[in-house]
Amino acid sequence: MKQLLVYMKGYAKESVLGPLFKLLEASFELLVPLVMAAIIDTGVAGADRGYILRMGGVLLLLGLVGLAAAITAQYFSAKAAVGHALFEKIESLSYTQLDTLGTSTMMTRMTSDINQVQTGVNLTLRLLLRSPFIVFGAMVMAFTIDAKSALLFVAVIPLLALVVFGTMLYTIPQYRRVQ
Repeated sequence: MKQLLVYMKGYAKESVLGPLFKLLEASFELLVPLVMAAIIDTGVAGADRGYILRMGGVLLLLGLVGLAAAITAQYFSAKAAVGHALFEKIESLSYTQLDTLGTSTMMTRMTSDINQVQTGVNLTLRLLLRSPFIVFGAMVMAFTIDAKSALLFVAVIPLLALVVFGTMLYTIPQYRRVQ
């Protein structure tokens, strides 16, 4: 973890903006069911085509803004994950140091290690930030629509957490062995 923080040094802005835009994207996704409920409850029930079209426009707008937030999040996340610190460090080495380390070591550092950091950053964004926000946000939104149905979320969320963490506990040692 300490190495990751050293690697990310100089990319603090990107490391903050990436997750923020990812949460913004998730927020727009969570609003979609509320708009759909309004379309059904008000537009369809009242046969109000104008309302349905307006709310359809709101859905389209939510989708476009969510897409823009997702693209922006991926941009900042990729920029934070890739960085240039390792490349600059290798460029600063003397020819003697490069010869001592060897070309194969440098290639491994520039490909495999950077890929590992990118994967770690993306998993952090997906699993540790976005997923819990979506799960608990969906539960809150479900309670705003129908409290009885939302109780299903209360029962399923711990089961979902067990499956996710069980999978992680099972696969992490295997992943380390492969590495």
